Amino acid sequence: MGRALLAYGEARRGAVARARRELSLNELDARALLFVVENPGARPSDVRDHLGITSAGVTTLIDRLVQRGAVRRDLDTEDRRVNHITAIIDLDEEPWSLLRAFDRAIDAAIGELDAGESERLARIIEQAVAAATRAD
Repeated sequence: MGRALLAYGEARRGAVARARRELSLNELDARALLFVVENPGARPSDVRDHLGITSAGVTTLIDRLVQRGAVRRDLDTEDRRVNHITAIIDLDEEPWSLLRAFDRAIDAAIGELDAGESERLARIIEQAVAAATRAD
């Protein structure tokens, strides 16, 4: 099972790297974009904390994504010093769908498994990941 998990991780990293090259995104920009898609209205500090970068770094990163037309900054209606970052791209449409193509393919393959078997495997993987995390 360990080999299978490593193979999955490597295949996913490779697919995301190919998508990033196709979209001309660096790894940090892609991670930030995925975070913003999953957390609409996130504050720059949320993005900063998620990525573990400096305030100046997140400002520059968000500037790049705004220039690419991938996100927008919205002023907070109650506190004009605060920005909220919202994705304006759709990860289900080309070319942005490349970022999640591998995950969609995995979900489709899992959907073909028996539901009970899928749940059992998920629990085993979750337990293994939790044990490995505790060992860190």
